[in-house]
Amino acid sequence: MSGIYIHIPFCKKACHYCNFHFSTNQNSKSSFIKAVSRELQLRSSEYEFKNVKTIYFGGGTPTVLTISELTNILDVVYKFYNVSETPEITLEANPDDLDLEKIVALSKTKINRLSIGIQSFHETDLVAMNRAHSADEAKICLDIATKYFDNITIDLMFGMPTMSVDLWRENLQTAFGFGIKHLSCYSMTVEPQTALEHFIKKGSHPPLDDELAANHFKVIIEETSKQGFIHYETCSFGKSDYFSKHNTSYWQGKAYLGVGPSAHSFNGKKRSWNISNNSKYIKSLEASVLPSESEILSIENTFNEYIMTGLRTMWGVSLQKIETKYGLKIKEQLLENAMELVKSDFLVIEDQHIKVTITGKFLSDGIASKLFLI
Repeated sequence: MSGIYIHIPFCKKACHYCNFHFSTNQNSKSSFIKAVSRELQLRSSEYEFKNVKTIYFGGGTPTVLTISELTNILDVVYKFYNVSETPEITLEANPDDLDLEKIVALSKTKINRLSIGIQSFHETDLVAMNRAHSADEAKICLDIATKYFDNITIDLMFGMPTMSVDLWRENLQTAFGFGIKHLSCYSMTVEPQTALEHFIKKGSHPPLDDELAANHFKVIIEETSKQGFIHYETCSFGKSDYFSKHNTSYWQGKAYLGVGPSAHSFNGKKRSWNISNNSKYIKSLEASVLPSESEILSIENTFNEYIMTGLRTMWGVSLQKIETKYGLKIKEQLLENAMELVKSDFLVIEDQHIKVTITGKFLSDGIASKLFLI
């Protein structure tokens, strides 16, 4: 199974916490679309991506593109790739872009899943994050979108120091009220060279509170469980049959193609990444030159990545897969390293799989690092 990720590097505003590659200058949008189309064409000979089962428009904010621009990119994918008869095609969207007219138009395209960046239903949170939409727009867009799309996920952000546990619980209950079948809940983090980092250093924004974030996370687990959601990945909660197929393929180590500036690709042995500069990306593809670098992954790289992604999911790390791919000695070393974490109730070994416990879920990345090959 292969997926294609298409990075749309444009936003209306810069969110204070975001360190993804984007630009608020959209003057190069038409040139960018031509460049993405050219990259898709040039890379269609890469054998790993002949059978495409998922397509994901991420960003940035893909909904700054018109319906025509989105469908033109999809037409290129369908022209040069063998796309499954029933693909999952996801579009990341912001509420302020999703009025009735746009939602109806999107529902008539091949796009069949929306990922809506709500972040919070509270106005004070949205203002603090410098989001482009209001709390009212968040609710209005969901009221409309749920009438035209069955498969919708929303992003919510927790761990903000001004958000009490009760306010966070309200956010979740509001989401449930719209009949949403998938939630992605992310803890606010302070990324380098972001406005949030600057504000905290200056003292105009309170520092993040790890204990509060952990309490928010406990509430997510409790409340989603009551609503019948399955906690299938650290940040992902879905009803049965509504898991993200695209992201699941990442976590299970399947090949994916990333196009657009800053996008990454992976074929199991090699990782490549595109330049994180819109104008250089466009100029390179105007000359039919791929603007990317690549590296062959070492045994340590692939092992550590599998441990990291595997422990984030409900499926865990397969000991059989470790032995088959890396050998008995490395499997035994892994088990030895895991035992202390098992005794501390952070890990459990079930059916030849290492998994994080409820206690360990919020700390899964730190736990994984203790099992890495160095």
